[in-house]
Amino acid sequence: MDNRRLANCILRIRHLRRAELPVDTLKLARFLIGKTVVHDLPQVRLSGRIVETEAYPVGDAAGHAFPGRTLANNSLFLVRGTAYVRFTYGSCWIFNVVGEVPGVGAGVLIRALEPLEGISWMKRHRQVPGLRDLSRGPGRLAAALNIDQRFNGSDLCSRRSPLWLGAAVLPVGAIGISTRIGISRAAHRKFRFYERESPFVSGPLCLRV
Repeated sequence: MDNRRLANCILRIRHLRRAELPVDTLKLARFLIGKTVVHDLPQVRLSGRIVETEAYPVGDAAGHAFPGRTLANNSLFLVRGTAYVRFTYGSCWIFNVVGEVPGVGAGVLIRALEPLEGISWMKRHRQVPGLRDLSRGPGRLAAALNIDQRFNGSDLCSRRSPLWLGAAVLPVGAIGISTRIGISRAAHRKFRFYERESPFVSGPLCLRV
């Protein structure tokens, strides 16, 4: 079933169980490629395939957890599968998945999605007509799926949460690995994972190897 047919049907998406999530941030970043992010609104379901992630593992100088536990980054120190949502660049929200055991701070930034369900609503949230740039990049992604500070600390493995992680609904293509985007600290580390052939991946073409 291709994306065009998916857009015209109601998907049966299985909730991911916490036990399925690797207890290691780098492994989790790779594992999440091809999985689904779902936001159930009262009127519609918004969903998309994860096609790009960046890992910020334990002790990473570029990670928000690096300075230690604070009120602002407390969600990063909760159980894996928790949402960490942060306002950044003074302009947008970004959505992360916590990646370790409670008390250890680390997470995975969800950088890009392939839109699946609720596309017309996503376009309304983003105020753009096209599909390719709808959720290509972490700020665009959060805006398209209407993710903001309300979901910081949410349990993405809970059936009671309107924002949750689902299993893959399409086969996963070859996965590429590169350095991360838009950071200065530890910029050489190859902690970015992406689906090679996806047109929805963000970043410069030189990183699409």
